[in-house]
Amino acid sequence: MFHLVLAACLAAQPGSCESRLLPAGEAATREDCQLRAEPIARDWLARHPDLADGGGTRCVETAELPALTMQEVAEGIHLHQGAMAALSPQNRGRIANLSFVIGETVAVIDAGGSRAEGEALYAAIRQLTDRPVSHVILTHMHPDHILGAEVFSEAGATIVADARLPEAVARRAESWMISVPRQIGAANFAGTRIAAVDHKVTAPETISLGDRSLRLTPVPPAHTDNDMTVLDEETGTLFTGDLVFQGLTPSLDGSLAGWLDWIGRPPDPPPTLIVPGHGPAVEGWDAAVTPERHYLTALRDATREALRHGLALSRAIPAISLAMKPVSEGWAGFQAVTARNAATAFAELEWE
Repeated sequence: MFHLVLAACLAAQPGSCESRLLPAGEAATREDCQLRAEPIARDWLARHPDLADGGGTRCVETAELPALTMQEVAEGIHLHQGAMAALSPQNRGRIANLSFVIGETVAVIDAGGSRAEGEALYAAIRQLTDRPVSHVILTHMHPDHILGAEVFSEAGATIVADARLPEAVARRAESWMISVPRQIGAANFAGTRIAAVDHKVTAPETISLGDRSLRLTPVPPAHTDNDMTVLDEETGTLFTGDLVFQGLTPSLDGSLAGWLDWIGRPPDPPPTLIVPGHGPAVEGWDAAVTPERHYLTALRDATREALRHGLALSRAIPAISLAMKPVSEGWAGFQAVTARNAATAFAELEWE
């Protein structure tokens, strides 16, 4: 298999150039790839006015593409574990867990934090199979999980998400498109755009990959107000997105009460394997959620205590963070994320 790669430079920084993979140019032979290259590259650049042609196109074999490292965690299920850290130029924003499931077609579960990461995930898929990527399932709105999706849309995949996600993203998109490149570096973000959702999930439903099925279940407000889980029915593997964190401090952007309620209602039947939004895959529900339950319970209790003492938000945040110190061990990014969580929890719980 041959793939079309375009040298593209930032229009605002002509010396900053990156190679962009254009899936529409995929072909069985180098000659076919080269014949289609010019119009595909021209049309792609027209849709990305922040970039300019940096030296034309080339057609490369699959093995030459930069690819994410994957591990097979269950039959036909492959996981890339993201960096356990905040966004930075060093990790290029690649902090979320990304997965794909191979059936007669392929489903991607979360697409990464930039176009470059989406391309590297696409390359990893192509190193294992030439089956079509039929679906990209976004577990929730956060940019580290969704910003690589356009690559797969260009490859013909259907973008699937909770019906609440598009509006939530729209409210934040302008800010993210400024803040994320500042955090990870403009070159690492080059060519990234937010892909439109093609299929909006409003109630539990099943999608078919031909010889296996994935069960999609929207969740009431918890980590965010647009979370959705994905269950591979063949292996019992549950993809939770950021409803489950391992190692990286849980971030609250929805409802603390709702999140604790979700944790307290184990799936029936219990999943065999849980793939969290961050951290390693875990066998068994209790092993997956207990550390997070302890953190969120401590956050709830510390926030209620601050409210009982009548503390204003400016005083409550440091008081809550201090009270949370006993549960800080094992959580990367604890101080900064907990301070943000304290503000969110305070705003929710003051109306109890």
